[in-house]
Amino acid sequence: MVFKRLLGSPGVGGPSVDTVLEPGPVRPGGTLAGQVRLVGGDTAFDVEQVALELVARVRDGEDGGRGIAVPFERFAIGGGFRLDEGEARTVPFGVTLPWETPVTELDGRELDVRLGVRTELAVAGTQTPETLETPETPEAPEAPEAPEAPEAPEADNDPDPGLDPLGVGPLPAQEAILGAFRQLGYGLRSAGLEHGRIGGTGQRLPFHQEIGLTPAPSYADRVEEIELTFLTHPGGIDVVLEADKRGGGNAGGDDTGHDALSRFTVGHDDARDWVTEVDGWVRELVEHREAYGSDSAYGHGGPHSSGPGIG
Repeated sequence: MVFKRLLGSPGVGGPSVDTVLEPGPVRPGGTLAGQVRLVGGDTAFDVEQVALELVARVRDGEDGGRGIAVPFERFAIGGGFRLDEGEARTVPFGVTLPWETPVTELDGRELDVRLGVRTELAVAGTQTPETLETPETPEAPEAPEAPEAPEAPEADNDPDPGLDPLGVGPLPAQEAILGAFRQLGYGLRSAGLEHGRIGGTGQRLPFHQEIGLTPAPSYADRVEEIELTFLTHPGGIDVVLEADKRGGGNAGGDDTGHDALSRFTVGHDDARDWVTEVDGWVRELVEHREAYGSDSAYGHGGPHSSGPGIG
């Protein structure tokens, strides 16, 4: 007996796998629900495990800007049953998203953030591993070489063609903070995933989301961009703000062009005057940068001194 792991559709003769997620966005720390629909192949299989893996497309300095697929959570949702020839079986699931899961939409607007769910089926059967793979297509005769065309940009879709797209909306506190920035005159410039951890924080995932904001008119002559990161946990949200004099983010994950970072902590159920609160955060951040220079507060990578906390 052999052991084989199948991803999505395993090929001719094997069982088919179709994952259906409940409609609508999920929130960080919320429940992702759905079902995995299996249909047996040409022979029976003993299904050892059905698993889901969450994957994100993350910017990396060496990927040419296209992003790399980074798994960030895995759930075992079933297994230990026999799938007979042609048998239809459904495996329902409800799993909890990590609190730091990035958002993919704001105010109904889809962001340039791609998350997906990969389904894995681990089976033990009587076939050899080769029979579970898609058969190779015979090689076609070589065609004359065509002139090289300019490389097209990567399609703006899922981080991997074998993934089911995952939509994540903001938590109420995240929505309130972003709404306050909007009321103060800040505009949404970008929202990407950066590889690496922010030093001096309790970040758990191997990447973080940076939301780039154009400055309000009152700060337009002092900073080119404000970068916002939510590091969410069961007790609340650490709001990391960065004043970037050069703008444009740091796709390579280094500190070049980053002037200052500060952290502010809020509770999930806090009721505040968010416009006044956020305006005070930015004022403190910008004044701190101008007073102490670019080496102040938090940074990416190694440990840094602790920034101000507002509870």
